[in-house]
Amino acid sequence: MARGSSPSGDAELARLGNLLGAWALAVADRVEAATSTAADRGGQAPAALVALHEFAGGGTIEDLRRVLGLTHSAVVRLVDGLVGDGHVTRRPGAGDARSVALILTASGRAAARGILRARARAVEATLAGLPDAQRRSLTALAERLTGDLAELRLEERRRGTPPTGGWLCRLCDFEACGRPAGRCPAAARAAVTSTS
Repeated sequence: MARGSSPSGDAELARLGNLLGAWALAVADRVEAATSTAADRGGQAPAALVALHEFAGGGTIEDLRRVLGLTHSAVVRLVDGLVGDGHVTRRPGAGDARSVALILTASGRAAARGILRARARAVEATLAGLPDAQRRSLTALAERLTGDLAELRLEERRRGTPPTGGWLCRLCDFEACGRPAGRCPAAARAAVTSTS
């Protein structure tokens, strides 16, 4: 294959993929820096706090492990650090006497809200120069691409290939996404895909 060519041979697709890849990497770098600063801890700590705040609160180490895409021992170490920071407490789990529920403390909830704000600022700064019409167009495209990506990840799981990095929604602000109102493109596509 020639240098710089697309596997499909489509030069426009190759260019779009390159531009989107560069933008995604730059945004990911901005999000990582902003959320690590807000959490006062890097790695998967920001995602763990947000996940516990948005949808995984009261879950177990195993639940959080699946969300983050980490090993059991890595999540145990992560939770130990978050407990040490005063952001998470462990309580007896429901049903199984051996299970432990992970609960955010008041400082953990505050940290998660700060992480969500920092993430929003980091991403929104990259979109600020777009006029309203382009924002609406990009929103429609992002909804489509997010749904497509959710479907791709579900297909990978069905084939036994777990997606890298954990769940798409591990750093999501559910209110901003519209998930409570049924507007989350990933959740909508997952619901359709799982019933077909």
